[in-house]
Amino acid sequence: MSNALVAPHFQSPEQAREWLEKLRWPEGPICSHCGTIGRAYALKKPGWYRCAEKECRKDFTVTTGTVMERSHIPLNKWLMAFYLLNASKKGMSAHQLHRALNLDYKTAWFMCHRIREAMRAGGLGPLGGEGKIVEVDETYHGKTEQPRVSPQRRGRPYNPRGSRGPKDKRAIVSLVERGGNVRSFHVPVADQATVEKIVNENIAHESRLHTDESKLYFNAADTFAAHETVTHYRGEYARGDVTTNSVEGYFSIFKRGMKGTYQHCKEKHLHRYLAEFDHRYNYRVALGYNDIDRTLAAIKGIEGKRLMYRQPH
Repeated sequence: MSNALVAPHFQSPEQAREWLEKLRWPEGPICSHCGTIGRAYALKKPGWYRCAEKECRKDFTVTTGTVMERSHIPLNKWLMAFYLLNASKKGMSAHQLHRALNLDYKTAWFMCHRIREAMRAGGLGPLGGEGKIVEVDETYHGKTEQPRVSPQRRGRPYNPRGSRGPKDKRAIVSLVERGGNVRSFHVPVADQATVEKIVNENIAHESRLHTDESKLYFNAADTFAAHETVTHYRGEYARGDVTTNSVEGYFSIFKRGMKGTYQHCKEKHLHRYLAEFDHRYNYRVALGYNDIDRTLAAIKGIEGKRLMYRQPH
């Protein structure tokens, strides 16, 4: 990691801007407002361009329309933050980032969330396919901020003393293609209707589906090429190639990172933390990627993702 941080684009904002322009605009400046390629001219202020199209004529920079737009943080520190979050297997806390980059803690916290937004993938096709295996499982992490009480409880205590289980926990559903990518969802409640909808919309129906013995997947056999299960309560964790060890391995990385690195996470931000762990898993070393590849993939996801936090006042 220390050797990578001596790269020229980490040393000054000017070098960082030139590097980012070459990465985002290999064929010349692209207007962030109308999308015209190579029809802009540089202004006196370094890094600023004006679109030459008569209908547009707007000014822009390489960060316009990205998660870094209107940021006063030096661009080289942005790139360093992207690298540090992608090179750390279980993440890097905002406290650690503000110490490493000599930034205010609130600034580092905001940067982290913007970078997670850049890591978020969207518009992807279904996982799996003919002859491929997709593992599905659900887990629970952290207490919900507003416990969801079923109307059938009729006023009885929601989580009486001594009870166990995910009654007041945040539900997460993850799909892992064997030897491939993961896709995770934070859902209000992991009931059969919710899980079936996620599975049907995100997994190719030609796939083999592997789950545990949960009742949430009872209808899967009618939808996919095969639905094979392992019975955990009997101590069965693998039967031939039937297993959910891949998705459980992903949950292990996620929970170790959330407990050991981040420690605190409000429920409204959980989906971005999932996007961060999904991104690192999808660009892991086992698939042929290194820290730099992972960082470049995250930087390429900055476009069209503004993230604004405003105080109630």
